[in-house]
Amino acid sequence: MKSIDRNEYDKIRIQIEEKSRCLVSKLIEKELFISTAESCTGGMIASAIVDVPDASKCFKESIVTYSNAAKMKYLEVSNVTIAKYGVVSGETVKEMALGMIKQSGSDITVVTSGIAGPAGGTKEKPVGLVYIACAYKEKILVSNRVYSNMDRRQVRLSATLSAINLCLNILDI
Repeated sequence: MKSIDRNEYDKIRIQIEEKSRCLVSKLIEKELFISTAESCTGGMIASAIVDVPDASKCFKESIVTYSNAAKMKYLEVSNVTIAKYGVVSGETVKEMALGMIKQSGSDITVVTSGIAGPAGGTKEKPVGLVYIACAYKEKILVSNRVYSNMDRRQVRLSATLSAINLCLNILDI
């Protein structure tokens, strides 16, 4: 993986801060509550949201479900889904999002699962692959991206930014 200079991290962090402020504002305006369930981002999405003043008016809860067992225990992800598609898959993040809606009672949830690296990738699922799902009302948006040529920290920061953007997108549908 490529080593990234500090300026690149700062650019992503500034974007995360700006988008998080927009998200919190939009959630408060719509009187909605959000919760997160994070694997590869490890709480970074929740942290970005609660860094915004007044986040308590729209943020309900967050859990880090890093292990497969935690995904099954807290979010009711099926072991069949994990066995068939893998933990890093669109099917798994859909189940995570639905499980978090059910568990938290929030209006909107965003979840992540991925391979931040530097190890753990395969030809089919390379290092840097991240799946994100956002559920709101009857909609679930799923996105995936391979964040290539990035170190672990930048993969996680970039996925955090993508997750916040996915939340903003689903609220505009």
